[in-house]
Amino acid sequence: MAAKNHFRTLSADRRRHERIALELTTLPTAAGREHRVQAYVDRWLAARSRSLVWRRDGDGNLLINSKKRPAGRTAPLLITAHLDHPAFVVRHLVDDRTIEAEFRGGVHDPYFENAKLEFHDADDRIVRGRIESLAPADGERLFKVATIRLSRRLPSLAVGDVGRWAFPAAAITGRGSKRLLKTNACDDLAAAAAALCAFDRIRKRRGMEHVGLLFTVAEEVGFVGAIGAATNGLVKKNARLVCLENSRSFPESPIGGGPIVRVGDRMTVFSPGLTNEISTLMMAHAAANPKFKWQRKLMAGGACEATAFSAFGFQSTCLCLPLGNYHNMQAIDEVQAGRRPAKVGREFISVEDLHGLIEMLEVVAGGLDASTAGGPLPQRLRALRRRNKIVLDG
Repeated sequence: MAAKNHFRTLSADRRRHERIALELTTLPTAAGREHRVQAYVDRWLAARSRSLVWRRDGDGNLLINSKKRPAGRTAPLLITAHLDHPAFVVRHLVDDRTIEAEFRGGVHDPYFENAKLEFHDADDRIVRGRIESLAPADGERLFKVATIRLSRRLPSLAVGDVGRWAFPAAAITGRGSKRLLKTNACDDLAAAAAALCAFDRIRKRRGMEHVGLLFTVAEEVGFVGAIGAATNGLVKKNARLVCLENSRSFPESPIGGGPIVRVGDRMTVFSPGLTNEISTLMMAHAAANPKFKWQRKLMAGGACEATAFSAFGFQSTCLCLPLGNYHNMQAIDEVQAGRRPAKVGREFISVEDLHGLIEMLEVVAGGLDASTAGGPLPQRLRALRRRNKIVLDG
């Protein structure tokens, strides 16, 4: 009953959590150019400087911990999200109306054809433009490079400024359990918002001093930040990482079906022990809270930082939100089959799934190191054998 009462109080925070998600997911960001999102997190930290400590490595990855030392020898538990999204970065000013911008991330070529863009200068002034041509990545170019004709002269644009697809303003649409957050970059900023919201609640509970946050950079170009954090000493070797993602939804992993315990991606399966422990917690939580929805899926539509951390010897797994218009691509399967024109669109997630992910993180933080019904999986399997091995006697 106590657990039910605890999670019922979440309703008082829902509006604030949705506001944070809207604010974060509308910030322009790109691999290596995450400064606007980092500034948002820095302001969040400044308001909590009495209770938190943080450190940023040379890559820009940010580790946040409680000032209080954890009791005993509990291994660190890090809720992890990346701060970039596929986007354009200005690399050359051709003339006062034409620029070249490289695209850092994975989007299929047809979506670039004649696409409308918006670029943000250092003072957050916006200039719009349209793609005139696209050069592929090759031996000389690490990324695709678009030539863009601007709608007006804007001498304030500079090399390194961020551009993105031009969309209508972000909004929450629909009613009740059908509400959707439609915005520029759910991946991975909706997960970063969930991490901030959940941690704000987790850190106030006794015994949670071992729980921290890790925000990484440049995930969309090959886990660059995560690999750095895994190898430069920022993260302790005994840390367990719960990596948050937004992963392309399929019919078997529907939007609105609840947040997902992701067992793997298109490259690997994640640490089975940690994944199974979290799944056991979710089964118990759902049994005690029938309105709570969750899913357990592979989600092979992309790759996740849990793969990188696992590869370097960490216990890591993933919790994710099922995502629509993955990387802003509408009708991906149809476009790959030849449909034209290809259209970009706002990414979208279920608002209820977002709240469910925040709840899921609280359950994981509070239950992962507590004794669970039946004990760890090997213990439960041995008990199952003891009970049923009578069948071997005939």
